[in-house]
Amino acid sequence: MSAFWSGWVKFLVVLNLGITFFLFIWALRVRIPTEPDGTTGHVWAHGVIREGVRNLPLWWILFSAAMFAVGFVYLTLFPGFGNFKGTLGWTSAAELEQDIARNEAKLEETIRPLRGLSIAEMSEHPNATALGYRLFQDNCAACHGTRATGNHALGAPDLTDDDWLYGGSGETILASILDGRQGTMPAWGQVLGHNGVNEVTAYVLSLSGYSVPEDWEQAGKAHYEKICVACHGVDGRGNTAVGAPNLTDRTWLYGGDFASVATSVRDGRHGIMPAWRARLSEDEARLIAAWVYAQNAERRRDEIS
Repeated sequence: MSAFWSGWVKFLVVLNLGITFFLFIWALRVRIPTEPDGTTGHVWAHGVIREGVRNLPLWWILFSAAMFAVGFVYLTLFPGFGNFKGTLGWTSAAELEQDIARNEAKLEETIRPLRGLSIAEMSEHPNATALGYRLFQDNCAACHGTRATGNHALGAPDLTDDDWLYGGSGETILASILDGRQGTMPAWGQVLGHNGVNEVTAYVLSLSGYSVPEDWEQAGKAHYEKICVACHGVDGRGNTAVGAPNLTDRTWLYGGDFASVATSVRDGRHGIMPAWRARLSEDEARLIAAWVYAQNAERRRDEIS
């Protein structure tokens, strides 16, 4: 704070304290003119109600005096009077650093026993998944949703099912978090033309069991075998090595209606999972991976039961 602004703050503090203290003392000493009956002479309701005058109650006087004393002590001990730092030397920055240090110490106590475990093993620890969920909310929920069920508008995958673009092992999930992923679906609109896009779309939907026109399905299969099989495979079950999705399980990144699938075929898609290595420590990323892994495991157990 510059000398000018420090002086301005001091002036305002002195002015406000001075005015309020003067009014406090004046209220104790002022004498209000009264009538012989002890009232001010102000009447309402045709004289039924008359304004009386009473001294300030003792509790109010003592409480107000105590508040002035507290204010003076505070400005002596703590910063608040311009550039004066206070006799205690307290700063909000120092208190924040102390709080962060205490929090990191507690976090270290929790994480230390987990470091030697795999992601799958960590997913069985309530402390790990609780911390992982909190970190997921802070860093991942904006795209994947608060319960990790994904977002078709962004192409953010559902992390609670058993469908994985790059594999669902704990270490693969961790790699996706730390280093990110970039998936590209080429645009085939110019190659296929309008009818070809519709035919390929129909065939792709048929792989998931949807009913489509038979002639479109057969024509789409021929196109698929020429341009799509290299990534998605002959059976359409995808390829985790390149992040090509499984087309047979009715799980869709951008929506599974005809128009959405046709848009993917015609215009292509470019999905980006940002790399979080610069923002998250490896311990934090492992905790998130453990929570994500646990959600998938819970869903599998629910389906079995």
